[in-house]
This record gives sequence, structure tokens and C-alpha cells, in this order.
Amino acid sequence: MIMRRSRPVPPAHLLPARAQKGYRRGMNILILHPNFPGQFRHVAAHLAKTGHDVLGVGAKHSPGLPGVRLIRYEIRNPPKAAHRYLGTVTNAAVRGEAVGKLLLELKKQGWTPDAVLAHPGWGEALYVKDVFPDARLVSLFEFYYHAQGADVGFEPGPDGKPAQPADFDLAARLTSRNMLHLMNLERCDAAVSPTHWQKSLHPAAYLDKILVAHEGVDTDLLTPDAQTRLKLSTGLELAPGDPVVSFVARNLEPYRGFHVFMRALPEIQRRNPQAIAVIAGGDGVSYGAKPRDAKNWREKLLAEVGPRLDLSRVVFTGRIPYAAYRALLRVSAAHVYLTYPFVLSWSMLEAMSCGCLVAASATPPVLEMLEHEKNGLTFNFFDTDALAARVTDALTRPGDYAALRAAARKTVVDGYGVARGVTAYAALLNASPSVEAESRHAASAPQADMPQA
Repeated sequence: MIMRRSRPVPPAHLLPARAQKGYRRGMNILILHPNFPGQFRHVAAHLAKTGHDVLGVGAKHSPGLPGVRLIRYEIRNPPKAAHRYLGTVTNAAVRGEAVGKLLLELKKQGWTPDAVLAHPGWGEALYVKDVFPDARLVSLFEFYYHAQGADVGFEPGPDGKPAQPADFDLAARLTSRNMLHLMNLERCDAAVSPTHWQKSLHPAAYLDKILVAHEGVDTDLLTPDAQTRLKLSTGLELAPGDPVVSFVARNLEPYRGFHVFMRALPEIQRRNPQAIAVIAGGDGVSYGAKPRDAKNWREKLLAEVGPRLDLSRVVFTGRIPYAAYRALLRVSAAHVYLTYPFVLSWSMLEAMSCGCLVAASATPPVLEMLEHEKNGLTFNFFDTDALAARVTDALTRPGDYAALRAAARKTVVDGYGVARGVTAYAALLNASPSVEAESRHAASAPQADMPQA
């Protein structure tokens, strides 16, 4: 384990904020995330800004956050799992041990957290209570694995028939993976899930312990803007009002419906000869697996449908800087979002905040936020004809959907903004501001790259 040591005092420029009225002053707050700040960027910036001594702990390549101290750890030569079902648990124990020893060093230096906020999905929070038993531990729970009824078995088989139930080996691996979640649920003092559907996946015995609170998206940064221009690598410049069909995912893969979008694209082009499809995302795999017969899903789908596409009107940007991502949302005439029954992407809410007309899969995480013909358009995940029809409606009758665009933004502003998110997290940590101060101190930390999707 390698860690960067520093004196356990807050940066000088944060000290004056401790005097702000209405806050529990001077709390030491530890935030654990392997890719710090991860989902906690807004709440971390908010807490630091409002007078608390915030310390982040993350893995070696964590990007960090301006104004918040960060200690990085590194894992070297992790042991092999004793059994193939125990890979997640073994890796979690290794990470938990590394962070635990780092916390022991902090304790020796005299720094003790009043509260700890953790994403426990990789194991960093496992042994927090063994070092700091009196610290309040709040953990984020995004997903509890199931062998049926969620993501597993959602995709039909190659013959189009419903997928077969998970076999024993897969079910056993998922059960073993949930060992970590159960231990984390047991050890935390409070739990939080971003959506009601994600909460509902967890065991009934723990549901009363889980609060639903989304981290929040920056609705002040993510706004409609008729003056936006997006210049593509091809030299083409796009503006609001152009027939732009946008698709965004951290990686282009089936969990986010990339294969469905690509299979609908020939029909979208046939119905809309001027449409420009701009597809942003990497060629890696965030969830699921790589294709067996191609280097990545982009190449596989291009081999399948490319001959039926006018590729001069399809632009793959790869991963793009956040400013370009925001510009893409602002110029989009139809933003397509699909997801398995899985963790909801930030990108859907960010698109709504930008006033996009979102055409999205009618899967449970989407339907919690999006209602057909109220604040967006929905379709069956696998229905490529319905997807093409929704996009065609958006491109050919844009004026008819102005109210839906406005309603989409209102949904996010009213229910999923940063102020609401940081207020909920601060309350869980016992670091809440007074009611009068809540709206004045919402963090709005800039993002350096595309969001999680």
C-alpha cells in the first residue's frame, strides 16, 4: 500500500467557511470511493465549501477534486481467490485491508472522522468500523444482484426466444457477490440508493435502513442553449434545430442498448434522410462481456448493419470532454437512451436537464423518471421499429414536443438537482445546514469528462 501523507488539517482557504451559520461546524468527514470523488463529487465539494474538513480516500488513479484533500492507495500482487465464486469477496477484503491500514495511520496522526461516506461496492468500507467504531458510516447501495427479474436473463437468446433461467453456476456467483453487499448493509449506520427501483432490489430486512436520494445533477450547468454550436471532427458544425440524433454511453455495449440503437439506425436513416447520428462513448465494457466474435461492440454492430447505413451521416466521437458532451445534448433533436433493468445512468437525467426530447426504453429505472408523452417518449427495449418511429416523430414534428422538453427539464430541476441531493446526504451524515442555508450552498463542481452511463 502506498499513501501520500499530509498533516490532518483542512486547507487554509476552507477555514473561514466554518463560521457559516446553521451548520454543525468542524466535522471531520471521510469519503471513500475507489475512483474518488465518483458519485460524491457534488456532496464532497458542498461539505468542504460549507466548513467541514473533508478527506477523500481513493485508489491510485482517482482523479481527485479541487479543494478536497485526497489520499490514494495502491494494491500490489492481490491474492487469488480460494474459489471461483469468491473473486469479488477476495478483492474486497484486499481493498478493505489496504484502506483499514491507511485509516489506522490517520488515527495515529490524530485525525478521527465524525462521519464516513462510502461507496462500499469494492470493499473499501468493510473494516471502517474496526478502526473508527464511533464514526457514523453512510453507504451508497446501487445494485443488489438477482439471478432473475433484473439484468440477468433480460436479453433474449440468439434465436429470439426468452433467455433461459440462470444456471446454478451463475446464480451461485451472484449469490456470492452479494455477500459483500450484505456485510456492508449490516455494518453501515445508514444506507442510500439513488432510485426507488434500485432500493427495491435489496433484501426486505434492510429496506427500512435505505433512504432514496439521488446524488443530483447540475441543473444550472446543464441548461438548454439555443446559441450552442458543436463542431465535429468531420468539420461539420451542428446547432439546435439540426436533425441530430444523439446516443451517449460511457461504453457502447448491450447493457445500455447500443445494439438496439444500431439495429434501428438503418430505418431511422430511411425515414429521415437528413438525420445525423452522433454516438459518444468508448469501446470498452463497463457491464456484461465483450462480444466473442469482434474486438468490441461497435465493430460487431457495424459489421452487422454497416452495409445498410449511410456512414457519412453517422459520427462516432469516442469519449469526449464534458463541454462537448453538454454541447451534444444541447444540439440534439432526439436523444436516445436505453438500459437493461440496471443502474440508471446520469446521462439520461443530464439530457433531460438540457431540455432534450428523450426517447428511452420502457425499463423500470427509466420509468421512475420518464412518462410517455408527459416528459419524454418511451418504447419497448427490443422494438427497433418503435424506436425508429419515436425518433422520426421527434425529427419531423419538433414543435409538437416543446412542452415535453420543458417538462423533462422541470422533472430534473424539481426532483433531481444538486441542492436536493447534497441536502439529503448532509442530513444522513449529520452535517445538515439550516433550512435557510440549504439553497445557498449547493455544490456545483465541474466535471472533466463524460458522466457515468
